[in-house]
Amino acid sequence: MGRVAYTAMSSQQLDVLIVGAGFGGIGTAIQLKKLGYENLLIVDREDDLGGTWHVNRYPGLACDVPSNTYSYRFEPYPYWSRLYAPGAEIKQYAEYVADKYDVRRHMRFGISVTGACWNEDAERWEVALADGGTLTTRFLIAATGVLSQPYYPDIPGIDQFAGRIIHTTAWDDDYGMGGRRVALIGTGATAVQLIPELAKNVAELTVYQRTPIHVLPKSDFAVPGFVRRAFARLPMAQRVMRSMTDATYEVGFVLAVLKYQRFWWVNSLAERTSQLLRFMSIRDKKLRRQLTPAYTLGCKRPTFSNTYYSTFAKSNVALQTSGIDRIEPDGIVARDGTKASIDTLVLATGFDMWEKNIPAIEIIGRDGVNLGKLWRSNGFRAYEGMATPGFPNLLNLNSAYAVSLNFFDMIDYQMRHMERLFAEVRRRHATRFEPTEEATDRFCARFGDLQRNTVFYLGECANSRSYYFAPDGETYVRATSTRDSVLSQSQFPLSDYALSGSDIVSV
Repeated sequence: MGRVAYTAMSSQQLDVLIVGAGFGGIGTAIQLKKLGYENLLIVDREDDLGGTWHVNRYPGLACDVPSNTYSYRFEPYPYWSRLYAPGAEIKQYAEYVADKYDVRRHMRFGISVTGACWNEDAERWEVALADGGTLTTRFLIAATGVLSQPYYPDIPGIDQFAGRIIHTTAWDDDYGMGGRRVALIGTGATAVQLIPELAKNVAELTVYQRTPIHVLPKSDFAVPGFVRRAFARLPMAQRVMRSMTDATYEVGFVLAVLKYQRFWWVNSLAERTSQLLRFMSIRDKKLRRQLTPAYTLGCKRPTFSNTYYSTFAKSNVALQTSGIDRIEPDGIVARDGTKASIDTLVLATGFDMWEKNIPAIEIIGRDGVNLGKLWRSNGFRAYEGMATPGFPNLLNLNSAYAVSLNFFDMIDYQMRHMERLFAEVRRRHATRFEPTEEATDRFCARFGDLQRNTVFYLGECANSRSYYFAPDGETYVRATSTRDSVLSQSQFPLSDYALSGSDIVSV
């Protein structure tokens, strides 16, 4: 379903508007439809659903979480071809779920939301669109995703480059890389997947590294056809498999990140494993040193690859670590004075997590308060990682203390939160909800204290340049196990929200 005219839609009084048709938006729509909300609309600026798994199509794209774990708990998928699914299959999974739960018909694409303003008299959100249109809704859900705003580096001369510039979020499949002289900026999770693929075909590849990354061996394998058939016929068999991948992933997260104070040796062991992988892949001592991180594993999201380090030992690949001085029409001049002549520049520079993404749109709440400015001046605060005092009827799924290491765990407990909240809203015939200041302060204080035992607080993270850290130097990862997060979101006191409305039922 494509772009639509807004003359009729602008006058429609929506119950729920969901911004974003990725997995967060799809999960939100499924949950709200279960509760009886049918007058809902999902809008997305892209031309199809899937969020980051629709936008990203670069070579080597795959999930770095086991496929059985990287999926909705309520909808296991028996058709994964590998333990770590390639990106195209994750996109197919999004389409499969949207069709099965009948949420695609609520979606409209090619629609960019620029801002939202709360109308106190009408008790509704007025949402502005890039094409000049507006939408009005009772409840607003910002499901814009953690990785949705591409980061473009501000490098002197980049506008003067005469060759082709490609950001990994806008990959051009028709642009052949074979025989080209390519420079790639970035060595994060995207680059770890992309660099080995590019090196297979290009004449020269120069990688510009600012911060090395911890890379661990990847235990990936193809899932045999008979196993997939068994999963399709016996869903319980796949659930058993998921329980194992969940447990492995969860234990690693809890010990290495949340309980670092007691289990620091787990991080040390993982660092030694990464060190051994570098030693086995690269004989050049200087190159190994250049690829060795100077921060504790866990400060920045580690990644997995069996070919990343060995790629730098190839004759057509060079690593540049002195930094970039400027870009000229035909190449890049490094700070050490060397110049790489190139015809193609690849930006594997990731996403602007904080400045442009939290929140991803301008949101004006009660009394004209701007949510982005509020957070940046007073600290990032959100009750249960979703709701903020002063912003009625708004859930921002990408708020402080929302993010878990596994995105689908985050979606799962947020769906549980919505189930509890909106069921109470309907039961009491409320038209408005808002978290109390006291509940928000209590929640944020608790999670601030929990950070004290994590690798982010106790590890050597100064050199990590990690997107886990906000501009204020704090980290807002949800520092509890998945089980604790699910319980918290499923059992939070309903009194933590103030409900109101002309027909509200008293309790």
